[in-house]
Amino acid sequence: MQIKYIISLFLSLLILELTSLASDLKDSVSFGIDTYTDNADVQVYSPTLSLFKKVSNQWMLGFKMRIDAITAASITNGSNANHVDAVTGASSNGKLFGDVRYAPTLLATYENGDNMLSFGAYYSQEVDYIGKAVFVNYVRQLNEQNTAIGIGISQSFDKWSPVFKRNLPKDNRNEGKIDLSINQLISPTSSFQMVYSHMLSEGFLSSPYHFVSQTTFARFENYPDRRVGDAFALKGVYMFNENNSMNLSYRYYLDNWGIHSHTINGEWLHDISKNMTTGLRLRYYSQTKSNFTKSVGAYNLNDKYFVVDYRMSAFDSYTVGVPFIYKMKHNSKVTLSLDYYQTSSNAYIKQWYGVDSLSALFSTCTYSFSY
Repeated sequence: MQIKYIISLFLSLLILELTSLASDLKDSVSFGIDTYTDNADVQVYSPTLSLFKKVSNQWMLGFKMRIDAITAASITNGSNANHVDAVTGASSNGKLFGDVRYAPTLLATYENGDNMLSFGAYYSQEVDYIGKAVFVNYVRQLNEQNTAIGIGISQSFDKWSPVFKRNLPKDNRNEGKIDLSINQLISPTSSFQMVYSHMLSEGFLSSPYHFVSQTTFARFENYPDRRVGDAFALKGVYMFNENNSMNLSYRYYLDNWGIHSHTINGEWLHDISKNMTTGLRLRYYSQTKSNFTKSVGAYNLNDKYFVVDYRMSAFDSYTVGVPFIYKMKHNSKVTLSLDYYQTSSNAYIKQWYGVDSLSALFSTCTYSFSY
């Protein structure tokens, strides 16, 4: 089921988008493809489609579809993954794609000038995992639309169905999230945003496939069945002139598993011409280990928790990316991007994937038009 977590590595800051509410709802269509490949032999191809239709002056309906396909070759990655895939949990089936995830989303948006309300539902299905979620977001503009406050709430109801027979202590995984945000226009060329997020995860939060194997015993990965986290984010946007702009953001996260993380993002955008925009973006991430993570090989038979996922250990990572936007006639544009991701050396990565650190290339290509 963890295809979606591969993609989410490159979403640098999950925040409410506080865009202008000045009756900007338009009919639009977009389609494209995202790709991911790393040095652990994981390859993911993700075609996407979005449709938005304005049904009245204040209402818009939308549909999004995403398909994540992971290659069968990836099923054999990692020294311990000849039985099951270390990333998706799918077993090799001899097909071109070892696992395929279908993820449609339905949503609706209402806006009346200073107020915008959007809500919807999401469904995701993989060979071993079904995800369902509902979400609602509200944004209110104040102070002659110089200030915007927002709240977003989402709740997922997911269920495990392992590809081999295993009795899980729980087969559900539910995750809830609340975002509170405020965006302030400081000047005609700069704005500032603050976001607070509270997250709660309950159920079977481990992978049903990962396992710890030591000289005298082997145990499946096991984590606590409840996780509570909080995040605080700051973001600033500044336009130097009509051709150059920059945004910077910082996010601090902590949870009751003992993990603390820091994320710094920076992006510079430059208009080469009236039709072409490019730039550079950088992301640095650092986290501590969970309070139940031990050194590789140090677990005992009577331990309550066993860790395999490197994301439970201390590590650093950075991402370097180049975006490109080309605006064409008739309100259409092409958006391209290429990002390189690299982690620090990590014993857990070495143990499971057989490499000292993970490095990956992540690309997007989207064509969109409004009418």
